[in-house]
Amino acid sequence: MRIALLSYRSKTHCGGQGVYVRHLSQGLVELGHDVEVFSGQPYPEILDPRVRLTEVPSLDLYREPDPFRIPRPSEIKTRIDLEELLTTWTAGFPEPKTFSMRAARLLAARRGDFDVVHDNQCLGTGLLTIQKSGMPVVATVHHPITRDRVLEVAAAAWWRKPLVKRWYAFAEMQKDVARRIPELVTVSSTSAADIAEDFGVDPAQLNVVPLGVNTQLFQPAEHRVRNRIIAIASADVPLKGVSHLLHAVARLRVERDLELQLVAKLEPNGPTEKLIAELGISDIVHISSGLSDSELAELLASAEVACIPSLYEGFSLPAVEAMASGTPIVASRAGALPEVVGTDGQCARLVTPADVTELTAVLGELLDSPRELRRLGDNGRRRALEVFSWESVAAQTVAIYERACERVATC
Repeated sequence: MRIALLSYRSKTHCGGQGVYVRHLSQGLVELGHDVEVFSGQPYPEILDPRVRLTEVPSLDLYREPDPFRIPRPSEIKTRIDLEELLTTWTAGFPEPKTFSMRAARLLAARRGDFDVVHDNQCLGTGLLTIQKSGMPVVATVHHPITRDRVLEVAAAAWWRKPLVKRWYAFAEMQKDVARRIPELVTVSSTSAADIAEDFGVDPAQLNVVPLGVNTQLFQPAEHRVRNRIIAIASADVPLKGVSHLLHAVARLRVERDLELQLVAKLEPNGPTEKLIAELGISDIVHISSGLSDSELAELLASAEVACIPSLYEGFSLPAVEAMASGTPIVASRAGALPEVVGTDGQCARLVTPADVTELTAVLGELLDSPRELRRLGDNGRRRALEVFSWESVAAQTVAIYERACERVATC
């Protein structure tokens, strides 16, 4: 099949859209399909050589190191550019919509080049234009962004709540678009139920295809660093629960020498950085970001415990990568995490979300029990090998493409 894979931004590190696009596209070409990725900024840094990349440039108003920059007048060339600028200036997030509109324009001129268009989490109105042109459209929804909105609004100071609500205004567009795309892909049955509830999507539209892991890259190491905990957060937001882990680490350090490897891009002088300083744990919290796959795999395999304290997850690539690395997990009993890691005590210990006391106790118990650490790690490695692979993800996704093409052909 000839597949156009859309990704409105393709950050390649620590989970997220770029990882999904990179590994899915590779799995698809391994099966013999022709794949072209259409991506907005940041563009994917690594793609399989057999995968073509078409850049879909925007004004890139959130780029580093100058986010919320003011573009030059000469950069505003189309009505889409103007909408992107005005939405940003009025505290909204325009990228899902404006990327989809630009992609629709590009694909209109190449209608005969593809058998199917697969959108990754954008759910912009441009997808409906593509669909009306007669091209089959499939969309992946990792989880409903409405869950992020609820948690961020609840955590925001009173004066910021209207700004947070405005930022997430694009969620209403995503609800409408999702309802009108017959074939949707999501990554867990938990996400499927949440999407159906929050977006008003017919459950029959949803196809569950879990994510995969490279078990040759992510694998157990011969030696681990004693009392090393690792946590991976793709965003510095309340949803990831990092503050609860930091409080637990502060309590644990009273009675033992330990360290926390926090893989995350923190907001400069933001709440997480301030909390680390306030708790007096700057000397044992080591922060890194932008790691290569091999660097991340090495760090995961070096830890005795991986902690995922999220308040919600639609899936969790870090959990699957930790299991493949044979690293025991302590995870919140939240969202799809129990579905990903299995029952409590199988590959992971599950704790109540946001319960710092329970999290502290379970982390301490595991760090004091090398035998239990080995048992959980071995079980995790076995589960990763048996349940999660990108080849399987690609094959299951192609079956959904085929259904979309059959539906369009019979319309």
